[in-house]
Amino acid sequence: MKKIAIIGASGYTGGELLRILAGHPGMDVRVITSREHQGKPLGEVFPHLRGYNDLVFEAPDYPVIRGRVDAAFTALPHQASIQAVAELVTSDIPIVDLSADFRFTDADVYAAHYAVHSHPHLLAKSVYGLPEVYRDAIRASRIVGNPGCYPTGAIIGLYPLLSETAVDPAHIIIDAKSGVSGAGRGPSLSTLYTEISEGLHAYKVGSHRHAPEIEERLSDIARTRVGITFTPHLIPMNRGILSTIYTTASRTADPRKIRMIYSDYYEKEPFIRLLPDGVFPDTAWVRGSNFVDIGLFTDPDTRRIIVITAIDNLVKGAAGQAIQNMNLLLDFEETTGITAPPIFP
Repeated sequence: MKKIAIIGASGYTGGELLRILAGHPGMDVRVITSREHQGKPLGEVFPHLRGYNDLVFEAPDYPVIRGRVDAAFTALPHQASIQAVAELVTSDIPIVDLSADFRFTDADVYAAHYAVHSHPHLLAKSVYGLPEVYRDAIRASRIVGNPGCYPTGAIIGLYPLLSETAVDPAHIIIDAKSGVSGAGRGPSLSTLYTEISEGLHAYKVGSHRHAPEIEERLSDIARTRVGITFTPHLIPMNRGILSTIYTTASRTADPRKIRMIYSDYYEKEPFIRLLPDGVFPDTAWVRGSNFVDIGLFTDPDTRRIIVITAIDNLVKGAAGQAIQNMNLLLDFEETTGITAPPIFP
């Protein structure tokens, strides 16, 4: 049984890590930290987890923590995770970071959209945590940058096409809609019930921080510069991201061949579900699970290909994928503890 720390465990992502790991046969959470809730029992901060254990939130004393655990998840705000990882990694324990601090290979790109990276040398040691693309590299690493929620749905949707140079890499449109939990647990006027109920709006148009993350990863996959137009929307639901991706085939668009590409890439992937022809994803079908549902439409006349993906932003878009990555780091079966079916209705 591996002893686990969750650094910054009081947000939505921390709560999902705790919920899912409560049923994991090989990981035992021993340390949970929170500056805001230091000294409070777990059940007071997360009433739905009352009775699962006797954990109490504590201060993040990294020299002490790294001697008590075998691995750590860091679920802190951007920038705060850098110092946590820098201190924990000195003991050579595997770390999955759920902020943006280790998602980029280029420190200048990170600095342009977040801030100057205080430990850029660690970026060379980190691996982007999308198992469907980087599984072998993840297994060999010690620092994994867990992908953002929007990038997860977008990259998985485009990976087969770009790998096979089947689409024009310069003209990709990603229209994505997210539930409100993607904004985090902290109180904000923009996420109050009366502010978002009965409405739907785009936000950070042309300036969302996930766009450069998506572009860097897709460019790596395509082995050439990929340009995207990414527009996120906030939709009045708790969980889920639906991404509708528009692209154009670089040669003749045969629906059967496009579907075959996806089948070849994903038929053995445990968390990818390629839906039948004419069936398109619904966020309700993946709620609470680590699945990615994919629907395809190809128009041979216009060569337009539409890819639609659905994920739960808190599971495959955050905590579930982080556990998938940690399973790889700790040599567990990749699917351990994260095979529960979606919650419906």
